Amino acid sequence: MEPLTEEDWKKKLTPEEFAILRGKGTERPFTGKFNDHFVQGTYVCKGCGEALFDSGSKFDSHCGWPAFDSEIRKDVITETRDTSHGMIRTEITCSKCGGHLGHVFDDGPTDTGIRYCVNSLSLDFDPKPEE
Repeated sequence: MEPLTEEDWKKKLTPEEFAILRGKGTERPFTGKFNDHFVQGTYVCKGCGEALFDSGSKFDSHCGWPAFDSEIRKDVITETRDTSHGMIRTEITCSKCGGHLGHVFDDGPTDTGIRYCVNSLSLDFDPKPEE
């Protein structure tokens, strides 16, 4: 499959999703649909559908964005140094499509010590099937 052009992305995504996934934007805190979402299933990349986070790794960080303490597999997230806005952070992107997801911090409250802080607009959700 050929990589999508920026024009293809604009057709595939809403303007808000495009601003986040392709423009490295950030949604306002406490506004995303997955911030207070605690249902069993899998969070996937809005851009390409790649599975990123299991719901079991999600926790309430009180930061205003969905937070996870681990990715579903080690190869699904790419980390890059981000020095924008006068800060030094680590940006996280989808390894498959390069879509901007958010940032990762080493202040997580669980045993991993990790807090993936992710924009809801970067995600879709696949609920766990009823048993």
